[in-house]
Amino acid sequence: MTPGFTDHDTWFAQLPGVVVAAGALITDPAGRVLIVKPNYRDHWTLPGGVCEHGEPPHAGCAREVAEEVGLMLPAGALLAVDWSQPYGDDARPIMHFVFDGGTVSADTPIVVQAEELDDYKFADPGVLDRYAPRYVADRIAAALAGRASGGTIYQPRRS
Repeated sequence: MTPGFTDHDTWFAQLPGVVVAAGALITDPAGRVLIVKPNYRDHWTLPGGVCEHGEPPHAGCAREVAEEVGLMLPAGALLAVDWSQPYGDDARPIMHFVFDGGTVSADTPIVVQAEELDDYKFADPGVLDRYAPRYVADRIAAALAGRASGGTIYQPRRS
């Protein structure tokens, strides 16, 4: 037991927290990346979202992809991990896990979740910065590099 705490629950409640988010790198046969436009943001991003309490990142990824774009894809290999604290030192940091969603054919039906998304598109990796802020484009580039290398890329971001 940690000194100063009388029980495990009290000790555990005092630990710092982190928000866990997960998304999928899904490409078409031409290597273009599936990106979505949330209606609550001014930029595009990968399909995915915040994991529910106690939900493992790979399960959250598969659930979010199914909800957002109607694709029932298992979360494949972990391609990239991105740490950020975008809302300042007093807010909880966010851990973004990007899993391999594989390659889908060009005629795969995509059905966007109208409650959260305005649109989707397959974008060439070289132009992602036209749609997404640098940190999102960097996260996608790290995932592409992880897929190419067969490993996982850790991409920390300070703010």
